[in-house]
Amino acid sequence: MNEWDAIVIGAGPAGIGGASLLAESGARVLVVDEAPGPGGQVWRGIETVPESRVRILGPDYLSGKAEAARLRASSAHLAFETGAWRVEADGTVWLKDKLGIRRERARHLLIATGAMERPVSLPGWTLPGVTTIGGLQILLKREGLLPEGELVLVGTGPLVYLYAAQCLAAGKQDLTLVDTAERGALIRALPHLLGALHGRGPSYLLKGLKLLWKLRRAGIRFHECPQDLRIETTGDRLEVRFRKGGDGHCLPADHTGLHEGVVPETHMARSLGCQMGWSEAGVAFHPLRDTRLQSSIDRVYIAGDAGGIGGATVALLEGRLAAMSILEELGRPVDERLRSTTRRLRRAHLAARPLIDRLYRPRSTLLSPPDEVIACRCEEVTCGEIREALGADSAGPNQVKAFLRCGMGPCQGRICGMTLTGLAAATRGLSMDEAGYLTIRPPLRPVALGEIADLCQS
Repeated sequence: MNEWDAIVIGAGPAGIGGASLLAESGARVLVVDEAPGPGGQVWRGIETVPESRVRILGPDYLSGKAEAARLRASSAHLAFETGAWRVEADGTVWLKDKLGIRRERARHLLIATGAMERPVSLPGWTLPGVTTIGGLQILLKREGLLPEGELVLVGTGPLVYLYAAQCLAAGKQDLTLVDTAERGALIRALPHLLGALHGRGPSYLLKGLKLLWKLRRAGIRFHECPQDLRIETTGDRLEVRFRKGGDGHCLPADHTGLHEGVVPETHMARSLGCQMGWSEAGVAFHPLRDTRLQSSIDRVYIAGDAGGIGGATVALLEGRLAAMSILEELGRPVDERLRSTTRRLRRAHLAARPLIDRLYRPRSTLLSPPDEVIACRCEEVTCGEIREALGADSAGPNQVKAFLRCGMGPCQGRICGMTLTGLAAATRGLSMDEAGYLTIRPPLRPVALGEIADLCQS
């Protein structure tokens, strides 16, 4: 077992920013990521992407190339295709790679696990041919693949429009958008407009307007403010059904992509016991952090979207800020001018976030779907079954988990956890904080008993 100054878990923008600065400042750093190379979800495959695909993915994607090269040039030890399946508050990290499992230990931990797509539990979401838009974009980034046939994108948020524009750039025209933003979202977002015009906010707003203009100019079909959304099958095709203005609509599709924004990936932080809080603005749980980006546990730092959604640039800056906090703890010099500049840039890039959060706020029914909708697809548990269990005086999500196995499948509650809390809150008249969340325990990823036995014998 090696001893490190810091272990950085995740090699997306936040992990790259933190690990590069730590290593360049002389700290002994281990970077762990399950992917075969740096980049995370935002810059996935950035080191090997062909030029033809860069044209489709755009300049924001390409900006990760220099950051990945900086990480490679640093003295950080890079462990790719390696998963962290157990993390302990004393800095011990249990890893799994092709050779088996092992332990590493560090004086400080930097969690940079990023975000995950918000689960979209609506009637028909588990049907074949239905996936998340983020999953579709991963196929485009990694393999250059697009769905064949008629594609219907259902949801709201910047990624919906970005992926649609990328489809256009790749030559795909058989595309329909169903924007699920609630009616009046623009009006309710207006109080945040003035703040969004400060810092780097205007550049984000202009980028969004350009995307929408590009889609409109291309003649992409738009449907807005749908009600009673559901996905059904007729023969071997999907049908996206909804009502609007009293009229029923049916959109045939070969593939359907769903998206309602992203939320912090909190499983690792929860397993450590980090305190969490419910964000009404982001409609998600997030770990509580101080001004130094330290969690409620000493020497455990959380940077990037794992701590609160801000995007790739904010994640990169937070990784550097967390690295400066760790360097300070290690007794190494920190450039105060650099820290001040980095903090100022972070604030500038977050200026438009309140407007974006309000503009693309997911509809309230996502946290309390109809009874027939499957909440836990691993164990095929419906929302009706969960409501029935909650009505039987069960105390909350963890008791429902024991009764129904909801949250015990391979995803370990990543998909159903927030729905379970939402149903508990609605059924029992509680806030999301009061309703609580599933208790997360290791292993965070599947590990064979034989692998653990081999470690004990070595």
